[in-house]
Amino acid sequence: MFAGLAALLALALTAAACGSDSDGGGSNGAAGASPTTSAGGTLTVADAGFTESKILAEMYAAVLEKAGYKVDRTSVQQTELAQSSLEKGTVDAMPQYVATYADLLNSKVHGPDASSVSSPDLQKSLAALRPLAAGLGLTVLDPADAVDQNAFAVSKSFATQHNLKTLADLGSSGQTVKIAAGPECETRPFCQPGLEKTYGIKISEIVKTGVDTPQTKAAVKDGTAQLGLVLTTDATVTDYDLVVLTDDKKLQNADNLVPIVNTKSLTPQISAALNKLAPVLTTADLAELNKKVDAQREKPAAVAKEYLKSKGLLS
Repeated sequence: MFAGLAALLALALTAAACGSDSDGGGSNGAAGASPTTSAGGTLTVADAGFTESKILAEMYAAVLEKAGYKVDRTSVQQTELAQSSLEKGTVDAMPQYVATYADLLNSKVHGPDASSVSSPDLQKSLAALRPLAAGLGLTVLDPADAVDQNAFAVSKSFATQHNLKTLADLGSSGQTVKIAAGPECETRPFCQPGLEKTYGIKISEIVKTGVDTPQTKAAVKDGTAQLGLVLTTDATVTDYDLVVLTDDKKLQNADNLVPIVNTKSLTPQISAALNKLAPVLTTADLAELNKKVDAQREKPAAVAKEYLKSKGLLS
């Protein structure tokens, strides 16, 4: 989502970095028009086809079912189709990422050359997103505390050796580093150019291992690279004896998870049900949920319901 590359990949439907395409455990048929969206009617909730999106969509489905709706689940694995389905109401609700979705809709409304409207500031990104969504017949509900962003990790030994806790520490250390990442890192403003401009980090080479892949984390662990591009919702970073350096100057945009709902489908009951997730779901929680699905091979629907029960959101 490069503004939160995980989110960008989610919307581009190449989101391998965010997790595998695991079985959602729901009734994943093709999205069809909802017969009704009054209480007790039927809603369609979609995901973008990768683990994190599936887990969120299963959460949406579970709380909506508790609110009295019958929920059909589907995966929509093409950006244009997902957006069209939301606007038409053949999909009633779908998880998205605030900053990346704001830029996506801005490009849709104002053309592909439109300047970015996203920001590291969540409220500014929301202020840009909400009118864009409203103009397309969509409503942006409350964003969760959970945010999926680029993150940069070093080995614990490298951090200790150079007294590193933040990206600013790395810049001021004067160390020249190789970065394990995707080839796009060279030109993306939230990767190499941003690290150099915002933090003064000296990057000599991109080791092309991909975004948040096992190969990226292994390269940093064994010293092939000193810095690796991972994601804030990856709970396996510590398994490689790595630590994430804090983005203390807020290079990354506010890609908080947020429910997007077709406005004609929306009711107070839907808003109330989905908004209950906002103050509960954290980045650390989402990382652990992703790990349960991707590493422990649990089903997204089961993981989602277990989490909601633990937070008192399901009886």
